[in-house]
Amino acid sequence: MTKDRIGILLLNLGTPKNFDVRSVRNFLREFLDDPHVIEIPWLLRKCLLYFFILPFRTAKTAKAYAAIWDKERGSPLLFHSLEMARKLQAELGSRFQVELGMRYSSPSIRQGISKLMSCHKIIVLPLYPQYSHAATGSAIDELVKWYATWRDKKALTIKDMFFNDPHFIGSWISILQPYCVANPEAHLIFSYHSLPVRQILKSKQNCSKSCFQNMACPRIDANNYHCYRAQCFESSHLIAQGLALSNHQYSVVFQSQVGKAAWIGPHLQNDVLSNLLARGIKDLTVACPSFVTDCLETLEEIGLRVRKQWLQLGGRDLKLAPCLNDSSPWIKTIANWANQIN
Repeated sequence: MTKDRIGILLLNLGTPKNFDVRSVRNFLREFLDDPHVIEIPWLLRKCLLYFFILPFRTAKTAKAYAAIWDKERGSPLLFHSLEMARKLQAELGSRFQVELGMRYSSPSIRQGISKLMSCHKIIVLPLYPQYSHAATGSAIDELVKWYATWRDKKALTIKDMFFNDPHFIGSWISILQPYCVANPEAHLIFSYHSLPVRQILKSKQNCSKSCFQNMACPRIDANNYHCYRAQCFESSHLIAQGLALSNHQYSVVFQSQVGKAAWIGPHLQNDVLSNLLARGIKDLTVACPSFVTDCLETLEEIGLRVRKQWLQLGGRDLKLAPCLNDSSPWIKTIANWANQIN
């Protein structure tokens, strides 16, 4: 009986339908026209998007997608997300109904939540461990917009961040442990998607000095609990602690900065790689704990471009650890959350 079923809605960012220029342009247009992502007045955002970003960035981004596109399964972000949903459904059983919703592509958030209308309660999991207005906030706002149109309102529970959840941390430890065993001398890099500093300042957490000086954030407390950057450092600390690493054996960095605005750092390619080489480090392992599923930013940016740069600078090896994807510990973690919330 579907009336007793509990709905699980997994929210992810989205991906182009294909890697051709037209598909990538359509995706970028929807993504970058979101005021959560580019926080400037409407008219300025339109001008920036249509006169500067789309004409000059689309072809380059399409080439990047082509480099990681799977010939049979398509976009890694999509097929990993679908497999995650499938395995979670199998883990939870028929009492639950698991659906996927993408913020900027298909299946959309509207399509995902519409499939759960017959459930008597819904648990929503934005697949962003650390909270940001640009990603988590945008996904939740889109969800609430469509949820508000329902006549028959359901009980709705949203798990909006899990950066320090012990089971999330444990899932990453299980991914990284074999890398640490295989090469104990490799320096571990935790790389997170960067954000404009202004978004951190808007969160009104008392830690802006760290953002501008590339200092490590202090441990999480009431003063910085909702700061994205501090959450990234906390996730890294907890994973490194579980791996028994000293502070000198790992680094926290940020990637994917674009434009001329101030972004949180330290920046992986501009600030960190040369310094690590100067310390005599030759081998790197890179993990990306702000991404639950492998995607353009992990596979192409880190796995291809950063690896190439590291080797050209004189590094010996760079190994990219996979994201959680559909790994068994991660699937069990989500299932445990669903049962606890239920």
